[in-house]
Formats: sequence, C-alpha cells, structure tokens
Amino acid sequence: MSYTTQAQTSIYSSEKDAADEFLAFTLGGEEYGINILRVQEIRGYEPVTRIANAPAFIKGVVNLRGTIVPIVDMRIKLGLGSPTYDPLTVVIILNIAGRVVGMVVDSVSDVTTLSAEQLKPAPEINTSFDNDFLIGLGTLGDRMLILVDIDKLMSSTEMGLFDPSAA
Repeated sequence: MSYTTQAQTSIYSSEKDAADEFLAFTLGGEEYGINILRVQEIRGYEPVTRIANAPAFIKGVVNLRGTIVPIVDMRIKLGLGSPTYDPLTVVIILNIAGRVVGMVVDSVSDVTTLSAEQLKPAPEINTSFDNDFLIGLGTLGDRMLILVDIDKLMSSTEMGLFDPSAA
C-alpha cells in the first residue's frame, strides 16, 4: 500500500463527509492542519493553574465548564523558541479518545477542505515533528499545510497525557 493511499485511508475512511476538513493553525511561522472533527472549540489563551513537576510543555490545567483540561504548549514541546502570549495566541480544545486536551498555538487561520489530490506524503527529513505523527502535506495553491495526526500525537507516551494501561 503506498503512503498516499495510507494517508487517504486514514483521513477518509470512517468519517466520509467531514474528515477532509482541517483546522489550519500556525506554530513558529509554519502552517499546520488537524482534523476538524477532533476540535471541540477554540479559545483565547487564559492563565492556567501550574502542576508541580509537570514537563515544561504542559503549561498547567484550566477548568472548562467543570472539566479539568490539561493545556499543552506545542511551541515549547517542539522547541520553537520562547513562546509569547498575545491576543492572537489561542488554545484549541481537542477531544481525543474521549479525553479533553488543550493545545496552545500561535494563531488559527481557517478551516480548509482538502481533496485526495491535494494530499502529498510527508518527506523523510529530520523535523521537530516525528514523522509518525504526520499524515502528510496538504497543498492549497501556494500554501502548504503540515497535516498532523493529532490523535496519535496527543495519545503518545512521549506526551504523557494518557495512561497507557487504560487502553
């Protein structure tokens, strides 16, 4: 099975109608995209409650309508320099495997629809993202989105957000 077929299968299989829509956001000057079906809401960045001994990329937690939500700053996780928190900084609230997680990004731009022809395999290069967490690249004219498998990334043992024994 070719990589493109794997990417198309993972994107288009069970959620036929809406799985080709991606939320585009920026991190360190690059544009990324995640499956819109994983997005619960988008919020402005608010101060968080720090958790002792948590990794630096886990900023802390917030209380979102009675649910305690861990907040991950992907800019810190990916080593994209010292993050700034300004009016454009947003938190994408995700629903991953029944768990709610917040992801801090520089900004959110739009929701974009990608056809199978617009999907390209991710190149095998050394990037801040492990290629296992990439679906591929989405091409939109002169724009290119780095498509992230947000389920796989957030549930990875490296992130430490999910208890592997609970699976």
